[in-house]
Amino acid sequence: MLLTLSMRNVALIESLTLEFQRGLHVMTGETGAGKSIVVDAVNLVLGGRADRELIRTGTEKAWVEAAFDISDCAKAQALLASQSLEAEGGTVTLYREITRSGRNLCRVCGVTMPVAFLRELAALLMDVHGQHEHRFLMEPKYHMQFLDAFGGAEHQAILAQTAQAYQAFITNHRAYARLVKENERKNRRLEELRADLAVMKKAHLKPGEEESLTQERDRLRHGEKIRSALSAAESALSAGSEEGGGVVSAWRGATQALHGIAGLAPEYQAIEERMESLGYEIEEVAYDLSRLRDANEFDPQRAETVESRLDLIRRLERRFGPTLEDVLTAQKSMQEEYEHLNSLEDQVERMGAEHKRLLAAYRQCARTLTQRRTELARSFEAAMMEQLKDLGMEKTVFQVAFAPRPQRQPMPQSDGDDVIEFMISPNPGEPLKPLSKIASGGELSRLMLAIKSLEAAQGGVGTMVFDEIDTGISGRMAQVVAEKMAAIAARRQVLCVTHLPQIAAMADHQLLVEKHQEADRTHTTVRLLDHEGRVAELARMIGGAGDSGESARQHAERMLMEAKRAAGRTQ
Repeated sequence: MLLTLSMRNVALIESLTLEFQRGLHVMTGETGAGKSIVVDAVNLVLGGRADRELIRTGTEKAWVEAAFDISDCAKAQALLASQSLEAEGGTVTLYREITRSGRNLCRVCGVTMPVAFLRELAALLMDVHGQHEHRFLMEPKYHMQFLDAFGGAEHQAILAQTAQAYQAFITNHRAYARLVKENERKNRRLEELRADLAVMKKAHLKPGEEESLTQERDRLRHGEKIRSALSAAESALSAGSEEGGGVVSAWRGATQALHGIAGLAPEYQAIEERMESLGYEIEEVAYDLSRLRDANEFDPQRAETVESRLDLIRRLERRFGPTLEDVLTAQKSMQEEYEHLNSLEDQVERMGAEHKRLLAAYRQCARTLTQRRTELARSFEAAMMEQLKDLGMEKTVFQVAFAPRPQRQPMPQSDGDDVIEFMISPNPGEPLKPLSKIASGGELSRLMLAIKSLEAAQGGVGTMVFDEIDTGISGRMAQVVAEKMAAIAARRQVLCVTHLPQIAAMADHQLLVEKHQEADRTHTTVRLLDHEGRVAELARMIGGAGDSGESARQHAERMLMEAKRAAGRTQ
């Protein structure tokens, strides 16, 4: 149930807070006073389209806040719990803010949430029937929704099972379709992969190979320079030793000279030992120089091999690189893709079997749903006939027609395989025809009211909003519709925008919407009327039908008294 509705800077409303109770609330006022603004604000906080035209001129943002009692709405409580939200004291607060810059802020219980969640939660709390929603009755695609709303918990469970079966099938179907398409074009890709992998496998690439080959190539390119340097170094160490030249020969001479005095003092002994150690190191260096010189003999064939190998690596890098590591990664990836494509036939077969199984499961759910809808339709027809009888359409025949989905729509649908359209015969002897082709405005209003009455009887949302559902209704039918609205309000909280004094008189609470000017600005205000205020407003509404002055006031008083008696009858 709606507890409070607050808003700021919404169209002509600068600031407004309304409190609501159980029963029938009507909102009245002169044409253009701003009754639709309140309904627009309600739609905004319920997750409707964020129209920046709603922002009051001269301000940068507008916001609306609504508080609901959800203590008796288990679904809303469960939805909040799914997001780790909790209604404090059984009250949930919805907040919506829009700005001229396009910023759109939604909060639930003070926590910022996506507008989609706000919309999902709001759908469990309030049903808004706007001025232009009679068109839903004119469009057969909505008729099945009206019928399904009439079903109880068992029917809703079958709907949920069908939707789940559909979701499972469609998820598989999309993956299966992609796999089949991939399998159809795999042969060309397999050939490409086979050729590329053959080149890579033949190359026998190794991590770090390019760096080591580059180093070897540099050695080969500078072989002569290296050999010359090694030879010169070796000569400097040992060449000419027979003639007393070279580092080795000098070392030997120094060692012999020290040998004669080594035994005379410890320090001479130490110097000799150091000289001997140095000699061994020099000899080792000389040996290594000789070995490296011999190993650096130029090998033209090896140089060609290295260059050819590097050229192959660089060609592969240009194609799959830019580095050798990238080439090796690409090789691994292509190998995996090749194996995947080779296994597609088996995958297609397995997924195809699952595709058939899921489709069969969906069809079974859809058949069950069709059977259930067929049974439900008979009950719905009888209930609608009773409602229409109450609304002065006792001679109208109402029927729910079934047809299979067109062949151009062979794919499963989340709501089953049925196509449903409402048929009526408003006059005895006339054949049944599609409602969308023959119903008048007044008949549409009463048909919609009948449907909403049945929805209210089935449970559902705690608050229903009717924005001028009385379109096309006048005279005696106005009182009948008023009593029907009161009957709905006995089970559900109802907010109604109306121009009919008969409906206004039946209200438990009447709100007056007024427009006035202050300091060159137009303002819309809403206030709760007391008894005297209601008499005055009803007199104004009646006056438009020909009564005026005291006569209209007396008429208004009688209407309020009659409304109390009528309310007793409806309850």
